[in-house]
Amino acid sequence: MSAPATPQARQPLENGARAGAPALGRPIKGPSALGSDPKRLWQLTWMLATTEFKLAFFGSALGYLWQLMRPLLLFGVIYAVISSVIGKLASVPFYPTALLLGIVLFNFYGESSGGGVASLINRENLVRKIQFPRLAVPLAIVLTALFNLVLNLVPVFIFLLAEGGRPRLSWLELPLLMAMLACFVTGLAMLLSVAYVRYRDVKPIWEVVLQMTFYASPIFYPITRVHSTTILGVHVNLAHVLMANPFVAVLQQARHALFGPGHPTAASAIGGGAMILIPIAILLVTLIVGFIAFDRAAPRVAEQL
Repeated sequence: MSAPATPQARQPLENGARAGAPALGRPIKGPSALGSDPKRLWQLTWMLATTEFKLAFFGSALGYLWQLMRPLLLFGVIYAVISSVIGKLASVPFYPTALLLGIVLFNFYGESSGGGVASLINRENLVRKIQFPRLAVPLAIVLTALFNLVLNLVPVFIFLLAEGGRPRLSWLELPLLMAMLACFVTGLAMLLSVAYVRYRDVKPIWEVVLQMTFYASPIFYPITRVHSTTILGVHVNLAHVLMANPFVAVLQQARHALFGPGHPTAASAIGGGAMILIPIAILLVTLIVGFIAFDRAAPRVAEQL
């Protein structure tokens, strides 16, 4: 009968057993951004968006009419404030409707990006308890804002026809322009939502950025009235700088498509030629960077809430 192995003799055997032992299954990954089924991602996004859209007006006597009144009220205030200079803007074709269009598009831009900031925090009860494609949360915010945008464009066309506007073939550009703007704000929503989970300063900072964007964008003044200036001895064309913002580029091209050549195209306003590629490149970079950041943070976002 052999003697039992000493602790010193057992140690190499145990180390060898541990070194050669098979792995205990694959590492468990957290919920991903896209999930394994694109159809499920879309269905969940649609459900969250439609639910949010209906709840926004639940118990309201006027219902969806409130969504139409918001941009109209803001339009009325701005139009009344600048009425003293309206004579200088009389040469701008369809100026009141152009102003309303700018307000409507900015409302969509602000609602999508601003709502996306806290989207994951607001859905904390779902994110912590249910495994689902996390990208559905910010996408639902953008989709809900798109529903509102469609409603808000109705009075824009009514005002345009009332001012004597006529349907144009260029109106067919609008769906593509709205899709481009939606891609831009989706990238912002993805990026801001994961940043806000870790850094709660993101929300107040973005609110200030939105205010700055509203006044810096040619919403209540035409891009043709933006003049060049000299900054630190350098000649700067401010119109070209503003047009680098994808939101401004989409707004300008939408005005051209709706109202005609009285409003220059985005390519013309930014300086022509390949310069129009600048806002397009910024749009694509924002969308790609936003998705990469969201995809990397999605498996751990529930732990960080």
